Amino acid sequence: MMTDNSLKLYEQVVHYLVVRIEAGEWKEHEKLPSVRSLSELLGVHRLTVFKAYQELKERGNVYVKDKSGYYVSPADPSPVTDQADDPAVSAWLHWDSLARVQSLEAEFQFSKSLIDPALLPNRYWGELMRDLLDLYPRLLGTYSTIQGDLELRSALASHLTTRERFYLSADEVLITSGAQQAIDVISRSLVRPGDRVLMERPTYGPAMEIFRKQGAKLIFTDIHPDGYDLEQIERLMKQEKPRVFYMTPTFQNPTGINIPTEQRKQLPELAEQYGCFLVEDDSTYDIYFKEKPPAPIFTYDTTGHTLYIRSYSKYVVPGLRIAAIMCRPRFMPGLQAVKALTDNGSPLLNQKLFLRYFQSPRMHQHLSKLRTALQLRMEVMEQCLQQTDWTWTRPEGGLNIWAELPEGVDTGRLLHRCMEHSVAFVPGTVFDPSDADASRKLRLSFSYAHEQQIREGMSRLIALAENT
Repeated sequence: MMTDNSLKLYEQVVHYLVVRIEAGEWKEHEKLPSVRSLSELLGVHRLTVFKAYQELKERGNVYVKDKSGYYVSPADPSPVTDQADDPAVSAWLHWDSLARVQSLEAEFQFSKSLIDPALLPNRYWGELMRDLLDLYPRLLGTYSTIQGDLELRSALASHLTTRERFYLSADEVLITSGAQQAIDVISRSLVRPGDRVLMERPTYGPAMEIFRKQGAKLIFTDIHPDGYDLEQIERLMKQEKPRVFYMTPTFQNPTGINIPTEQRKQLPELAEQYGCFLVEDDSTYDIYFKEKPPAPIFTYDTTGHTLYIRSYSKYVVPGLRIAAIMCRPRFMPGLQAVKALTDNGSPLLNQKLFLRYFQSPRMHQHLSKLRTALQLRMEVMEQCLQQTDWTWTRPEGGLNIWAELPEGVDTGRLLHRCMEHSVAFVPGTVFDPSDADASRKLRLSFSYAHEQQIREGMSRLIALAENT
C-alpha cells in the first residue's frame, strides 16, 4: 500500500495514522491496531510499523500501555474538537469518507460528482413512463432475471460493438444497480482475503473501501498528466502479483486525466503476462468537451483479462441506477452468483425505462446539449481558479477539477471553515490517504452547480483558503 517515493516508508505509515486520528477514526485513549495487524494491512514490515509508532510516541500523538499496545493521546482543545459532540459538526469532521462528505448540505455544492437535475430531461420521463406501462401492462408485477433484461443487454452489446468494437453478445453483459454495485460484485467474485489489488493513486475512495472489506491488500501506482508509469505497473505486477488492477482510465476520478491509446493497448498484454485481471470503470465516457476519448481498454483485450464497467447513472438518469459489467463468458457464472445474493436482479422497471430512452434519439440529443452545458460550467470554474496561485490540470471531460493549493493549506481544515459558509468540496485525502501532499489537494465538481453558484461559491472558497 505504501508506495510514495517522496517519503520514507515509516513516514508514510506515520502519515496514514495521523490522518485517521485527526479524522476521528480512532478516538482519544482508544487502542490502535497492533504492529502485526497494521503491517499486514499496509503490506509493510513490522519494524517499519514499530518505527512509525515510536515516532508518533515521541511527538506525543500516541502513548504506550505496558503489554497492551499503543493508544491515542488526548489532543489539546481546539475549535474543531470543542464542537465534536455536535452531530451537525461530527458528521463532516470525518472527511476520509466520500459518502460522508457528499452528504453535507451546502448552498454551493462542489463535492457531488453528479449532474444538476435541471440539466436532465425530467419532463420527458413522465411521458415515457406512461407509454411504457401501456406497452408492458404487467411490468410492475414482474421480476428481472439475475443477469438483467435480455432486450437491454442486447441493445448495450450491439451499441458498444458498433461504436467501440467490443464484439459482445448479450450473454457477456450483466446489468447492475449502478457502478458501485458493479465494483462490489466483481470484488466479491474475484478477490479473496489476502489477495493484492492494484489501484491508481489518487483513486475513487469507495472502491478502496470495497476491496478492503473483501480482505484485499491494496497497492498503488501513480497516475500522471501523461498517463501511467508502465514500468512501475509491470514491476508491481511482477513483484506483488495483484489479482486485480482497478482503474478509471477515462476522465480519471478525481484527476480528470485520460490514459493515452498506446498505454491502453499495452495494459492487456501486461495483464495476460502476469495473470492480473483489469477492472475498467467507465462512468463518464460520454462526457467529453472537444474530442471523444480514446477507445476503452476492453477494445484492445484479445485474451479476456478485462472486465468493463459502463455506467449511465450519473448523466442519463441517476434515479434508475443503470450500469453494466461487460466481460468474457468465464467470469459470468461467478458474477451472477454474487448478484443473486445481492438483490436477485436489478429492478425490471428501471431497465425497461432506460432501454426505451437508450433506443430513442432523445438520449443522443440530451448528451450533446449536456456536454455543452458542462463545458461552460467547467470554464467558469477555471476562470475563478485563474485568480489564484493554485495548480490544476484542465479536464478534457468528466465532472471534476483536481486542484492543488500552496503549502501550508490543509484542505481538511479548510472544509471545516468552508462549511460554516455553506461551501462543500472533497479533500484530497479521501482519494489518497497515504500521500502527504494529498492534504493540500481537493476535488471540485462543476456539474452540480449552475454558473452563478460556481462564481459565488468559488469566490467564498478562494477567500477562505487565502485566510487559512
